[in-house]
Amino acid sequence: MGTPQSLSAAILMATLNGEKFLAEQLDSLAAQTFTDWHLFVSDDGSSDGTLAILKRYQELWGPDKITIRNGPQKGFAQNFLSLACDKTIKSDFYAFCDQDDVWMPEKLKVAIEHIHSSSASQQVYAYGGRTIYVDEKLKPLGHSPLFVFPRTFRNALIQNVAGGNTIVFNHAAKNLLEKCGVVSAVAHDWWLYQLVTATGGCFYYDSKPFVFYRQHADSAIGSNQSLKSLIVRLFSLINGRYSDWINQNLKCLSANTDLFTAESIETLCTFKKMRKAKISDRIRLLKVCGLYRQTLRGTISLHFFTVLNRL
Repeated sequence: MGTPQSLSAAILMATLNGEKFLAEQLDSLAAQTFTDWHLFVSDDGSSDGTLAILKRYQELWGPDKITIRNGPQKGFAQNFLSLACDKTIKSDFYAFCDQDDVWMPEKLKVAIEHIHSSSASQQVYAYGGRTIYVDEKLKPLGHSPLFVFPRTFRNALIQNVAGGNTIVFNHAAKNLLEKCGVVSAVAHDWWLYQLVTATGGCFYYDSKPFVFYRQHADSAIGSNQSLKSLIVRLFSLINGRYSDWINQNLKCLSANTDLFTAESIETLCTFKKMRKAKISDRIRLLKVCGLYRQTLRGTISLHFFTVLNRL
């Protein structure tokens, strides 16, 4: 299936001191087989050569291909959301883009064709998927986890399934983000997953990767599969950091329930009630709420930390 020529995409990139790998990412955008795109870059106060690189590519590509602006300097999530919620940025499709990855040439085309061909393409719709982990020199290190369970609000409340570097969404999803504004959610990609599912939209997960996800010391968020990352996640649960994330997201969700389905509102209320309940009621309410993670190990951990009251 070919991509209709009339469709366009806005690539939303947040940068901060990304000079080391930025040019490779920009070159991969230039190599996309879907060519009707415009890159919007929000720089959060880089002190290295990031802006010089961006301006060099702006001269090379022309102003019709790349727009550079100053970011809010409130963290990566709000930097991305400042772009996604900007009503002056209009396109048929939108793609989050990290500064240090490399996209496969068909990355945009596959996502846009998938959304465009869906019977639900006019509804709130987002596409995400797996990545290939690579080191600084793009040597493959493995794949991100394969998630097979449904993408629902009952999963999105406690887990993100797709990195922002894989996500493409339609204009209906962007309108939804605009209505909520630049919130203080933990991460832009997790927030979008929560919003799409809470409002009855569709979040598609592609098992085939189209992004080389670079792992390096300065990554804002990296692979969660190494032993080190698993230990960090365990301590995040024990010391309350994960619970703080949940609190942060719940605050944002609770302010936008007028957009949610009745089922999502009920799930949200039960979840909040469960977190404050005594142990016997927490276990019962967890079952009523129907929360789950994308792996058996993760769901077992969910029950364990529910008992410890660390959610």
